[in-house]
Amino acid sequence: MVGDYLVIVIYIAAMIGIGWLSMRMAKTKSDYLVAGRRLGWFMYSGTMSAIVLGGASTVGGVKLGYTYGISGAWLVVAIGIGILVLHALFARRLVRLRVYTVSEMLQLRYGNATTKMSGIVMWAYTLMITVTSTLAFATIFKVLLGVPDAVGIAVGGSIMVLYSVLGGMWSITLTDIAQFVIKTVGFLLILVPVAVSAAGGFAGLHATLPASYFDFGAIGGATIVAYLVTYSLGLLIGQDIWQRVFTARTPRVAVGGGILSGVYCLIYGLAGAVIGACTKALYPNLANPQDAFATVVEQLLPTGVRGLVLAAALSAMMSTASGALIGCSTVSTTDLLGKLWQRSRLSEVNQNRVTTLVLGLLAIGIAMAVNDVVGALTVAYNLLVAGLLVAIVGALFWTRGTTAGAVASMAAGSVVAVVMMIIEGLDANEPIFYGLGASLVAYLLVSALTPRTPADVLEAWSRRLAGEGGPPADDELTVAGSTAGPAAE
Repeated sequence: MVGDYLVIVIYIAAMIGIGWLSMRMAKTKSDYLVAGRRLGWFMYSGTMSAIVLGGASTVGGVKLGYTYGISGAWLVVAIGIGILVLHALFARRLVRLRVYTVSEMLQLRYGNATTKMSGIVMWAYTLMITVTSTLAFATIFKVLLGVPDAVGIAVGGSIMVLYSVLGGMWSITLTDIAQFVIKTVGFLLILVPVAVSAAGGFAGLHATLPASYFDFGAIGGATIVAYLVTYSLGLLIGQDIWQRVFTARTPRVAVGGGILSGVYCLIYGLAGAVIGACTKALYPNLANPQDAFATVVEQLLPTGVRGLVLAAALSAMMSTASGALIGCSTVSTTDLLGKLWQRSRLSEVNQNRVTTLVLGLLAIGIAMAVNDVVGALTVAYNLLVAGLLVAIVGALFWTRGTTAGAVASMAAGSVVAVVMMIIEGLDANEPIFYGLGASLVAYLLVSALTPRTPADVLEAWSRRLAGEGGPPADDELTVAGSTAGPAAE
């Protein structure tokens, strides 16, 4: 285990070191929140892949593969589909808007009445995404140190919060690129072939496991549809995802890099399901399927290599947790706490640092109180999709949508989703369907019964979508008259 400890220590030191060095790059609000909107295609693709493939996709994906076989890939496949659709249909428009949050976009289209409500929904979503990946830290440190879950959460969470607070989006982007490389090597190139070989190859898997483990639909049609609705649609509108879109240097960078990221996610999802199925063949009687990833790593890999794969899993968790944390901080400072911070003597960057620190500590505390990473992720996406999807898509594609319709849609979708989760349980498929249906009906009905959006508002919105009338470039790219830095490739 000494070799494993050494690898993890080097990894942790590198993440903190990158965060420290990134402090010099985070000179403005734009630097801290969206990396100065200067990422090229490689960094954009790597950081987008890192943000969406976290603890739920890694530990949770292997858990589903252990339980259902190849059809356990559907959760991560749905995420990959969402990334592909987002960049094919929405990314160009989003980059041109030059905003920081989803609520800012809704405010441009519908007015101030939507800001607080959409901000609260998005705040809850980003916080829960942070919690899910923070919760997954327990798996890694249980294998490494044999410590209780709470200690593992505290250790992993503290490291993630530290580098996020220091450098903001620049810190997160640079650590994401390192984490992307580590998890590609550790998860895809090492753990998949080792697990398949140990299980006797695919022939050995067929001889050991039930036929359902090789049926891509075995997880159930209703669950597949629920994953597609929840995660594919959720990826279209999440603050943590949009904030990465806003980092792209140009619309073309966002589209090309995002499509590469979507394909990578599909591969990652299949890999997790295969690892889970191999673990089922090798260790069929685990008391908790969520321990499948930790078990296969601990039992099959030699010291040193085991540390690298654990670092890969830790990378996946930290990249998603840090991205969601900075998203939650952005929503807090931009949409919810703006007036409070206006009275502060702190700079905008330090205001965001303080907010990020407080929210990070809150996420660590919540993670210690919950125990199901997939369940927590489901809660986050139920709230997001039911509360905001209809209003956002309507803003982009339907000029008849009104402010009152958007507010009614958010309220109806959120309330119905929460009520159905209480009635049916967190793992039920019904909350997302009922919530989304209520949101759509409220949007269409109330918009039809209320006055149209004024023509001048729609004209200003159209200009903004075309990349005209956004914030001045000088506010984005200079600090005290000096250039903030070159474009990042």
